[in-house]
Order: sequence, then structure tokens, then C-alpha cells
Amino acid sequence: MKNDLKNREDVYLLVSRFYDKVRIDEEIGHFFTNSIENWDEHLEKITDFWESNLFFVSKYAGNPQKAHIAVDAENQNQINEKHFGAWLNLWLETIDEYFEGERAERAKFSARKMASHLHLKIFQARK
Repeated sequence: MKNDLKNREDVYLLVSRFYDKVRIDEEIGHFFTNSIENWDEHLEKITDFWESNLFFVSKYAGNPQKAHIAVDAENQNQINEKHFGAWLNLWLETIDEYFEGERAERAKFSARKMASHLHLKIFQARK
């Protein structure tokens, strides 16, 4: 039996293992490796995001929508629903490998909502 996400260390483990997969993914890895200059800083920032989302603490300072729109523009507006699907599948797979429980399910639900929202906002920004 796996444990649920209990603290920042668990969130960092999830985020780190997820990005290990993302970096080598043939479909989406290049979007990340081409735009992230400092991986340690990025992992901390994304851990802040998910810790804030899952534990209702106020640690994250950033604008995911703006960041994703910029990455899409840097990549000639090539990000599409297939890429978000690949991202989501890797996220769900990583959660299932390490965790189960209420927060793990919330992380899955939030990621599904986020993928839909960001895809829509990227598409709208192209007009």
C-alpha cells in the first residue's frame, strides 16, 4: 500500500520524478529542456505550486498561464492538445507509482483542470 502526499518532501519527490520522465519524453521533453535554464530552481518553484495547491499554503509566486503562453510562442505556437495529453499521462503515471489517497487524487484532478485551462488560454493567446 502506498502513502498519500503528506508534506513538501512528498511533493518534491513527485515533481522530481515527473520531470525525470518529462526531460526524456520524445513528444514533450524539448519544450521543457529548451525553456528551463535552471532545473533546481524550476523544481523548487513547481514544488511550491503543488504544495500550495495540495496543502492550501501560500508559497507559490508565479503566473502559469503567462509562462505557458510564452513557451508556446517560443515554439512557434506548436503546443497542442496531444502535448497536454502526454504531460497529463506522465503526471498521472508518476502519482500512481508513488502515492495513493485523497491528495494524490486531488493532484490528478487539479492537473486535468489545469491542462484544459492552459490549453484553452494558449489557444486564445494566438489570436
